[in-house]
Amino acid sequence: MKNSWKIFKTDIQNISKNWVAAILIGGLVFLPSLYAWLNIYASWDPYSQTDQLPVAVVNEDVGAEVRGEQLNVGNELIDTLKNNEDMKWSFTSRKMAMEKVEYGDYFAVIIIPKNFSEKLASVVSDNPQKADIEYYVNEKINSIAPKITEKGATVIVQKVSSQFISSVNGVIFDLFNDLGIEIERDLPDIQNFENYVFKMEQDLPAIHNLLTGAQKDASSAQKIITQATSMLPRAEQITTEGLGSIERTIDFLTKAQNRLNELAPQVENDLEKVSKISNNTNEFLQSVQNVQLDFTELDRVKEDLDNKMTSNIQTVDAISKDLNWLKEVSNSSNDSGAEANNEEQTKLDDAIDKTNELKAFLKEAQTNTRTIDTLVKDKEQQFQTTLNDLQQIAQNTSVQLDAFINEYKNTIEPTVLSEVAKAKKTLGNAKEMLTSIQSTLPEVASTLNSADAHIKEGKTTLDQALAQYPYIHDKVNQLADRIRKVQGETNITEIIQLLRNDPQAERSFFEEPIVLNENKLFPIANYGTGMTPFYTVLAIWVGCLLLISLLATDANHEMNVSARSVYFGRLFTFTAIGLLQALIVTIGDIVLLGVDVKDSLWFILFGFIISFVFMSIVYTLVSVFGDVGKALAIIMLVLQIAGAGGTYPVVLLPEFFQTINPALPFTYAVDLMREAVGGIVWQRAIRDASFLLLFSLVFLLFGTFLKEKINRKTKLMLKKSRESGLFH
Repeated sequence: MKNSWKIFKTDIQNISKNWVAAILIGGLVFLPSLYAWLNIYASWDPYSQTDQLPVAVVNEDVGAEVRGEQLNVGNELIDTLKNNEDMKWSFTSRKMAMEKVEYGDYFAVIIIPKNFSEKLASVVSDNPQKADIEYYVNEKINSIAPKITEKGATVIVQKVSSQFISSVNGVIFDLFNDLGIEIERDLPDIQNFENYVFKMEQDLPAIHNLLTGAQKDASSAQKIITQATSMLPRAEQITTEGLGSIERTIDFLTKAQNRLNELAPQVENDLEKVSKISNNTNEFLQSVQNVQLDFTELDRVKEDLDNKMTSNIQTVDAISKDLNWLKEVSNSSNDSGAEANNEEQTKLDDAIDKTNELKAFLKEAQTNTRTIDTLVKDKEQQFQTTLNDLQQIAQNTSVQLDAFINEYKNTIEPTVLSEVAKAKKTLGNAKEMLTSIQSTLPEVASTLNSADAHIKEGKTTLDQALAQYPYIHDKVNQLADRIRKVQGETNITEIIQLLRNDPQAERSFFEEPIVLNENKLFPIANYGTGMTPFYTVLAIWVGCLLLISLLATDANHEMNVSARSVYFGRLFTFTAIGLLQALIVTIGDIVLLGVDVKDSLWFILFGFIISFVFMSIVYTLVSVFGDVGKALAIIMLVLQIAGAGGTYPVVLLPEFFQTINPALPFTYAVDLMREAVGGIVWQRAIRDASFLLLFSLVFLLFGTFLKEKINRKTKLMLKKSRESGLFH
């Protein structure tokens, strides 16, 4: 170690005495810092300069009419972009835009098609369509610019979408507000509707019974109407026959009335004639009793008396037939609808009986007269008795005839005529009634047919209602259960309060429904600050490469020291210069560039640790392997730039780089510097520092124990390569 320290002191003295060496070393100390500073400054805040990124916008939107109002979202978007400084917007035609984006004057082109507003307006139709925005980008110009312009196009789409959603929801919430007011106004009706539903649910069994009963009644009524319809022809026939019968009866009564009028004088004459004959007979018998008769004259008287008796009997018999005919007429009038007159019938019967009695008396008188001759011859006294009997019979007959004539004139004839007139009047009324019924029968038939059709239609409706009853029953019960559930879970007053809102506030809400409250645990001021750890670590590694490229790793051959002493002696020299490089680059980041480092002191100290570790790695590779070690150091640099996660998260890298990432010193060096820049989490910082020191320990042990052995073989290779004249 003493020799190593001696080599280090000698190197320092040589640098201090040789101004050229001092200048070169000074250049090597500052040069890596420039690498870091320039890269950090170049990437300081590129996203703040996007207003210089030319992007063309073409508006071909022709607008649309929505509910009588003109809408042109394209024009509104252009007006918005004119006040937007996120990018350098150029408003031009499609042809010009496409030519310039192909040439490279524009990084991207955004085209608003002619049906843009029309498709947005379709939201109020039955077939809403999404609107399109055409986006063209020239990715050949730059790899980052397309991502930035794509972000700008996405922002435009989001802005249009948010404004459109805001407008639509503003209208919707205007309607909601009106709806809430209307519901609040109709709240009593809604509550009544709920009560109606519950009442309907309660009355459903009764409704079912009512429908079933109505269905049965309709069926019964249909049968009755069918029967009544089938009986109409019979009723029409009966009415027609009844009218015919009444017509015939009226004609019969008219004829009877006419005949009575004709017969009445004849009957009266016959009665008077009988009465006269009876009186004459009575007078004759009285005269016979007072006169001495001879039997010759008696035969003449007997014959004359017999003839008169026969004539009287015939007359009485004719009267009896007329009275029986009057009785038949009276019965016929009663059968045709006239009111019955029991008293009249009784009188006619009495008259007929009396006539029959009179006829019997006359026949008896005739019989007695015919027996006079026998009585005279055999019993004169008996003859006288017989004459007395004949006189008494004749006298009685005369009295009865007088009474009957009086009764016929005063009672029988007027009564019969009156009843016939009443019968004709009654039959006339019946005729009018039947005529009216007959004229009404077609209307009755039409009414029955109409009623039958209506009842059939009603029955069909009832059948449908009954068929739908289970469905209605289930739906009403479900609706009632739903209302009860809603009543249990929500309050309609709360719903009204929910609908009653401030439409403008709701519109603002849906324009930006979610506000991102960003909480930066370890805030980084800008992109340059975020890239400072990577570029600083990279500068330190580059500084190591510069040193091993220009400075020799072997000591002066005049010094008789071991390879191990040379290894550590020059390691001290390289490490000292590397620490100066780290000091300058870290302080320059903070002072010159103004990088916002949370822990400046630890940022510098972490730079020292990283410089020592990197120097031990690079120096060992070159000290042990010579020029091959330089190539290995460069290869490590290339792998670490890509695989250390300095620019992109490791999870976004290809699988190969994800695999080697834990084995790269850059991984832990960049992470350690990030802790100092953003805020130290000591658990991570100690882990990163531990892995870095482990890398350093491994390479130091490798150089300590294998340098001398490997150098003997590398010297032969070096000698052979120099023989080519291409290597020094």
